[in-house]
Amino acid sequence: MLTKRIIPCLDVKNGRVVKGVQFSGLRDAGDPVELSARYMDQGADELVMLDVSATPDGRETAVETVAAVRSVISIPLTVGGGVRTLADAERLLSAGADKVAVNTAAVSRPGILKELSERTGSQCVVLAVDAAHKAEQDGWEVVIQSGTNRTGLDALAWAELAESNGIGEILLTSWDKDGTGEGYDLQLLREMSSRVRVPIVASGGASCTEDLLAALGNGADAVLAASIFHDGVTTVQRVKEVLAEKGVEVRL
Repeated sequence: MLTKRIIPCLDVKNGRVVKGVQFSGLRDAGDPVELSARYMDQGADELVMLDVSATPDGRETAVETVAAVRSVISIPLTVGGGVRTLADAERLLSAGADKVAVNTAAVSRPGILKELSERTGSQCVVLAVDAAHKAEQDGWEVVIQSGTNRTGLDALAWAELAESNGIGEILLTSWDKDGTGEGYDLQLLREMSSRVRVPIVASGGASCTEDLLAALGNGADAVLAASIFHDGVTTVQRVKEVLAEKGVEVRL
């Protein structure tokens, strides 16, 4: 049985880790290098670093930050934000990323996913899906540009199309739940996991270990969290100990 992964997330803006609610109202949460080293020491399976201002600002992800984080960790690192071209992805991989996450650019030009998977291998390509409940109807739509643009694109159908283009993983963030502490969108997780075969990383809404446990029981292969680790609510090590006690296979 594959172990379930616990993944702290670093949302980075101007070289600092930030945290907000529904991608806005950002507050400072610390230094990315310092936090990365801490989470690795606590037993994190992977790290995700998202440059949350790169796409809205129309610039590339800060390669220097990626390299600095890589210098202090030996676990897998996924980097996203501002990835628009194959050259952008290769630059991040060269700086120390193991995987690149793409959202806005893929919606604008889905062919970039196939290009990335053919050049770098599907294991390096993560589709970041930021999903928001559709207004006055069932289902979820994709939001892009750090949540500022609702596309009308059905999130589940989009994930299926992306899977056919060679992605290796989906980072699924509930825009509605992000930063609220209300727990992950379990219905979204169940429906997404029934539609795709690639691993799903659940994101958005965790406030306690029970939320992570619920996500892992509803289709997630890995769980991503930020506030509970940044604010010292719990640690990666403690989360894993509790999950193991509940019978979840984790790497201790």
